[in-house]
Amino acid sequence: MRYSQNKEETVVLVRQVLTALGQHDAAFNPLSFAVFYEHAAGINPRLSAALDEQMHSTPRLDDAAVQRLHQDFVADVGLAEAERIQGDMQRVMTDIVQSARRTGKQAGDFGEQLQGLSGVLVDVEVQRLSPHLDAALASTQAMRQSVQALQDQVSASQREIEALRADLMRTREESLLCPLTRVLNRRGFDERLHAMLAQPPARGTQHCLIMLDIDHFKRVNDTHGHPVGDKVLEGLGAVLRSVPPEPGMACARYGGEEFAILLPSTTLNKAVQLAEAVRTRTRGVRLRNKSTNAVELTVTVSAGVAAWRPGEDARALVSCADAALYRSKANGRDRVMVA
Repeated sequence: MRYSQNKEETVVLVRQVLTALGQHDAAFNPLSFAVFYEHAAGINPRLSAALDEQMHSTPRLDDAAVQRLHQDFVADVGLAEAERIQGDMQRVMTDIVQSARRTGKQAGDFGEQLQGLSGVLVDVEVQRLSPHLDAALASTQAMRQSVQALQDQVSASQREIEALRADLMRTREESLLCPLTRVLNRRGFDERLHAMLAQPPARGTQHCLIMLDIDHFKRVNDTHGHPVGDKVLEGLGAVLRSVPPEPGMACARYGGEEFAILLPSTTLNKAVQLAEAVRTRTRGVRLRNKSTNAVELTVTVSAGVAAWRPGEDARALVSCADAALYRSKANGRDRVMVA
């Protein structure tokens, strides 16, 4: 794991990074934060050497300089680590806001005490102390204003961090999608599959998996070209997104022309019905000639359905569904078989 610091160490590092970032012109964002975090943690010697050299010639780094450092020395940081750092940073910023509020309240209470004391001292003929008390009151007011300004600034930073975290989550979601079909990619499928199997199915239900494969897809590419093949893949992605979803259902492009549907806590009967719905809707996909409007290509899919058995791992479930899929192809394609 790239970032192995515990919570207490991370909080100290985050405070150091916040201080360091304030000395530069680069925007306060996850990219610049990662650069200074790794430098402060001492876990990236090459980055630290490059950063020290850069700061020797340019004491205040701008966005371009920080982006180059990130690209050259930090770019392989994973999304999960970035999310964790953002969470730590958010907690520290919240602590700072709360501390500023407490300080402001204390300053206000102290100011009120000074005002009362000033009135009493004036009444007992110690006017010579009055200028000192007035100065203390003025300093207290200045401190209250300064603390309020800090609180406003940190609150604004909190809002910016929350927006950045939302962007980070959107980026993570995008990283789990196949850009062509707009369903989960293989990485997204693996994550959802393991998450599904980590929870026992509800009573009276089973975790199910449907594996689908576009029939004669190689022939489509060889005959019509890869652009048409991409259109077929897009079409199947649209079909999968159009099927009324079951609770927790997730569709994915498993690889090439093979797709998968995860169905947690369902029944084998419902899984088969869903596979048949996808097969039927796919037969309605027609690719037409733009000039003549004539149908040039129809699409069919074969499917295999399997139910998870307690004690099986993810690989066993996929293998079982794949075996049913291969039987569908062996028996003439354009059909659904159950493991």
